[in-house]
Amino acid sequence: MPADLAGLPGRAGRVVHLSFLLLLGASAVRYLTHHGLDQRWQLVLVLSLALAGVYGVIAAAPRHDKTAGWVWLLVLLWAGLVLNAPSFAWCAFSLFFVCRSTFSGRAGYVGVAGVVVPAALGLFLLGGGTDYAMLLGPLAAGVLLLLVYERIERDARTRTRLLHEVSAAQAQLAGHEHDAKIIAERERLAGELHDTVTQGLTSSLLHLEAAEQSWEQPDGVARRNLAAATVLLRSNLSETRNLVHTLSSPADALPLGEALQQAVLLYLPDARFFSNGTPRPLPPDIRHVLLRVAQSAAANIKLHAHALTVSVTVSYLPDSVSLDIFDDGAGFDPAAVPEPTAAGGYGLRAMRQRVEQLGGVLFVESTPGEGCIIAAQLPAAALAQRTIRAET
Repeated sequence: MPADLAGLPGRAGRVVHLSFLLLLGASAVRYLTHHGLDQRWQLVLVLSLALAGVYGVIAAAPRHDKTAGWVWLLVLLWAGLVLNAPSFAWCAFSLFFVCRSTFSGRAGYVGVAGVVVPAALGLFLLGGGTDYAMLLGPLAAGVLLLLVYERIERDARTRTRLLHEVSAAQAQLAGHEHDAKIIAERERLAGELHDTVTQGLTSSLLHLEAAEQSWEQPDGVARRNLAAATVLLRSNLSETRNLVHTLSSPADALPLGEALQQAVLLYLPDARFFSNGTPRPLPPDIRHVLLRVAQSAAANIKLHAHALTVSVTVSYLPDSVSLDIFDDGAGFDPAAVPEPTAAGGYGLRAMRQRVEQLGGVLFVESTPGEGCIIAAQLPAAALAQRTIRAET
């Protein structure tokens, strides 16, 4: 059941109301002009007033099932009026929309027929009962209007269905994006925790174990290990505070080379550093990735490689920036790296994810017993985009 007359809320409904009143008034004026106060004028007046009253009830009625009964009464009153005064046949234009939008299915066809047939008969009688074009014209026009109206309704239903489907798809996509963001955030936090808390605590534990084993020795090894563990723990505490409050990179205010040295020397005091090309400012997220890669690689070298030589090289190239970390330690088979577990194994995975998220590539070349090279390369396109964002 429509919410407004003829299921036409707003401007369309007002147009239907106005057109009905104008046609009803024009038809009454024409009748009086041509027939005057003949013997049927009182019946025509009563039917006209009754028609206007019923129409007013329908126009003002809220949405409920009884509206259909009022529309049937409206059609019957109008049909009786047309048979007594054919001039009122012109009101069929408005009544067509009232019936077609009030009724659906077979009732809709019956309602339209109840408007078109009396209109055709009324116009035929108005023409003197000899002009069959006045009889067939309204019938053909009614069928045509009915077909057009049904096509419009079908298109409207299809559009509504498609809009619902699009809305549902958007809601589903938003849900997937939300889940993906949660997963990405979890991965990012896991990488941050691995590169800060886990690596720092692991290295500190190694120094403390070494200090315990050499505690009774007089050469000061235990004291040096204890001091190194203290430095690592202090740095780890600072990193943890940064992670909790802002998740910022360590030494953001320092040039990249100094920040890399500060991050790596905590784990590898004898590491060597090199720089190629002209240093240039880098966006914060690029710096963050390079620092975390260097930090994670240094922690892994200390924990697993037992290397004698470690070198860190930053290269500023025209189309990219790269970080290369070499060690001559134990090496490993990159293809045989196990999946991460509660015991560890997140290092390489976290490095690769960080670099690839910025459009870069992480290369790992290693052979058991022959050391390892880890190279992170970020393209100039990613640098340019992030530099513009950082400046704006």
